[in-house]
Amino acid sequence: MLARAATTFPTLKTANLGFPRIGRQRQLKFALEGFWSGKRTEAELCETAKSLRAEHWKLQQTAGIDFIPSNDFSLYDQVLDMLVLLGATPERFGAGPVTLERYFAMARNSKEQTAMEMTKWFDTNYHYLVPEWTASLPFKVDVAKLLSEIAEARALGIETRPVLIGPLTLLLLGKGVEGFDPFVLAGPMVAAYKEVLAALAGQNVAWVQIDEPILATDLPKGAADFFRKAYAELAESPVKLMLTTYFDRLGDNLPLAVDANTAGLHIDLVRAPRQLEDVLAALKPQQILSLGCVEGRNIWLTDFAETRKLIESAAAKLGAERLIVAPSCSLLHVPHDLRSETKLPARIKSWMRFAEEKLAEIVTLANSDEAAYAANVAAIADRQAAESSVNPEVRRQLALLSDPDFARKSPYSARMLKQRAELGLPLFPTTTIGSFPQTAEVRKHRAAHKHGHESAEVYDAFLRQTTEDCIRQQEEIGLDVLVHGEFERNDMVEYFAEFLEGFVFTENGWVQSYGSRCVKPPVIFGDVWRSGPMTVKWSEYARSLTSRPVKGMLTGPITILQWSFVRNDIPRQQTAWQIALALRSEVMDLEAAGIRIIQVDEPALREGLPLRRADWNEYLDWAVNAFRLATGSAADETQIHTHMCYCEFADILPSIAALDADVISLESARSRMELLNDFRDHGYPNEIGPGVYDIHSPRVPSAAEMRELLGLAINVLRPEQIWVNPDCGLKTRNWPETIEALKNMCQAAQSARAALTA
Repeated sequence: MLARAATTFPTLKTANLGFPRIGRQRQLKFALEGFWSGKRTEAELCETAKSLRAEHWKLQQTAGIDFIPSNDFSLYDQVLDMLVLLGATPERFGAGPVTLERYFAMARNSKEQTAMEMTKWFDTNYHYLVPEWTASLPFKVDVAKLLSEIAEARALGIETRPVLIGPLTLLLLGKGVEGFDPFVLAGPMVAAYKEVLAALAGQNVAWVQIDEPILATDLPKGAADFFRKAYAELAESPVKLMLTTYFDRLGDNLPLAVDANTAGLHIDLVRAPRQLEDVLAALKPQQILSLGCVEGRNIWLTDFAETRKLIESAAAKLGAERLIVAPSCSLLHVPHDLRSETKLPARIKSWMRFAEEKLAEIVTLANSDEAAYAANVAAIADRQAAESSVNPEVRRQLALLSDPDFARKSPYSARMLKQRAELGLPLFPTTTIGSFPQTAEVRKHRAAHKHGHESAEVYDAFLRQTTEDCIRQQEEIGLDVLVHGEFERNDMVEYFAEFLEGFVFTENGWVQSYGSRCVKPPVIFGDVWRSGPMTVKWSEYARSLTSRPVKGMLTGPITILQWSFVRNDIPRQQTAWQIALALRSEVMDLEAAGIRIIQVDEPALREGLPLRRADWNEYLDWAVNAFRLATGSAADETQIHTHMCYCEFADILPSIAALDADVISLESARSRMELLNDFRDHGYPNEIGPGVYDIHSPRVPSAAEMRELLGLAINVLRPEQIWVNPDCGLKTRNWPETIEALKNMCQAAQSARAALTA
C-alpha cells in the first residue's frame, strides 16, 4: 500500500535557476563550430541562439514555472559574459566594446594572445574562464545582451528573472595578475553592479537572481567585509534580489547571507538538507525562501516523500506565501529531456529525470497532486527493490580488501631505478597525453559501425590501419613514448563504461563542458564490475608495431565516477572502489601483454573535492585510495602515469603526492608553469610532465615558445624529474597543426637536452 501524500498546503510559487543552453539536438554546438570554421555567418549564429532562447523560455512557461531565468544563456561561458557586462574583460585583449571576434579570442586564443585560463566551476565538470584582475580595469558597463534578452522574452509574453553572478563569487573565482589584490577593485566593481541593477530597474524588472555559490565555501580573509559592504549598497536597489547559493551548505556564512537584506534567499536542500532548520531560524521577517529541492546536477527522480517533509517544515514556519520551489542549482548540468531516449531499459528510464522532467517535478512539488505523488512513491520503491543494482561478488571483494591492496610493492626511489633501466629514456622524455585527432573519417567509420552500416571486420581493419599510421607519425615526429591514439574511443569515460557492468547509456544525454564541447555522461545505476579486458587489444597491437615504449591508457576511478551520472542510493566511495577494482584487473592484463607504461588519468580528482575544508579529508582519503587500489598491483618495473588538468592543484598537493604515481602530467601552459612553484615548495619527489602548449586552441606555438616554458620548468624542478608533453589530449585538434606542434615540442626538448650537456 502506497504512503499517502503529506498534508496539503496552498500552491507555492516555482522558479528555475538556469536551463541547458546547447539545445535538444546540440544546435548551439554546431552553430558555434560552423561560425568558427567560417561556414556560418555571425547573423546565423545569433539567430540560432535567439531561437534556442525562445524555445527554452516557452518550454518553462508551459511547464508552469513562475520565475523563468534570462541571461543564463551564453555563447561560450557565463563568467566571460559577466565580465563583458561589467566592462572587466582582460586588458591584454584590448579595450572598448567587445566584438564577437574579441569575445571568442578571449575564450579560444588569437594570433596575438593566449586565451584566458579555464578551470572547473566549483565541483562540477563545467569549465569557466578565469577573470584576470588588474588595477586599471575600466568597469564600463555594457547592458546590451542583458536587456536584449529581457526584451526578447517580453515579445513572447514572458516576464523573466535575469541571472547575474554575484560580486563576491566573481571576484574570488578570478586571479590577481602578478600578485594584484582583487579586493582593491571593490569600489568600481560594486559601482558597476549598481549601474546594472539601475538599468534593470529602468526596464521595470521586478526580480534579479544574483548567484553567490561562493557562500557555500570557506571564505578567505577580507571576503566577508567585502560582501557586507557590497550588499549594503546593492540591497538598496528598487529591484528585488534573490541571493542564490548552491552546491553545499551556507554553514558559518548563514548570518552573512541573511544580513545582506536581500528580498529572498535560495538554498541547496539536495546537497545540504540539514541546513533548513538553521536557515528558517535565521531568516528575517518578510524574506522569501527559495527551496532548492530538485537535484540540478544528477538525473535521478526526486523522492517526493522526503522532499515534501522539507517543504512542509518550511511552510509551517514561514507560510506558503514566503516559499518558492526550485531546483538546487541551474539545470545547465543535466541533459535536455528524456523524450528522445528510445533505447534505455524502460525500468531504469522510469527512475530518471532530465531538465524538462525536473521542471515538471518542481511544479508537482509546489502543488498538491496526489496522483503524481503516488506514482513517485511507486517509482522510488521499484528502484529500491531492483536486484539488477546489486552484485554480491563485487561487494564481497570490497569487504576483503586490506592495506597491502592500496600500495605499490616498493617506494618510488626504488621503482625509479628499475624503470629507467627497463625503459632507457633520454633526459626530458617526450610523449603525449593519449588521444590523437578524431578526424571526420574516424567519426564516420565509428558511426557507421555503431548503426550497423559497417561490419566489425571492416571497422576493425580501419582502426588497425589508423593506429599504425598514428604510430608511424609519432616515430617520424620523434616522440620518445608513444600512444596508440585512441581512435576506437568515443569518450574517455563512456568508452570504459561500455565495457563495465552497472552502466547504461543515453542517446542524447549531452551536457555542456565548455564552449561547444559537450559530453554525454554514462549512467551508473548498479554495482560496477569488469567482465573482460577493455584496452589490451589496441595497446598490445600498437606495441607490436614499434620498438619504442607504448603507454597503455586508462581513465581513473574518480574521473569515471565524476564524469558519470552516479547512482545516489549508495555512498560514492563504494562505487569509486568498485571501479578501481575493475581497473586493477585491467592494469594486470596490460602488464601481462608487455605494456610497461600505464597511464591512469585522474583530471577530476580536484573537481570532486567538497567545497568545505572540513569535508576534505574524508573525500581525499577514499579518492586517493581508489587510485592506489587501481594501480597497487603494478610491478616495480611498470611505470604508472597519471594526468590532471584545469584545476587548482595547490589545494591538494599532499594528496596528489599520496597517489604515488611515478609520473604526473599537468596542464600548465596558459599559466606559464605557475603551478610548478607549489610542487617545488611541497618537495614533490616523483616525475612531472608540465604541459608546454595549450591544446584547446588551434594556434601552434613555436619551438622557441615551448623551449621558454620548458626553461621555466627547469628553473623550478630537477631536470631528471621533467617530462615534456602537451597540456591535454589531442582529440579535438586536426593533424596538420598537431604534427607541427609536436615537432616543435620535440625540438624544444632536444634544445633543453643540448643545453644541459653542453
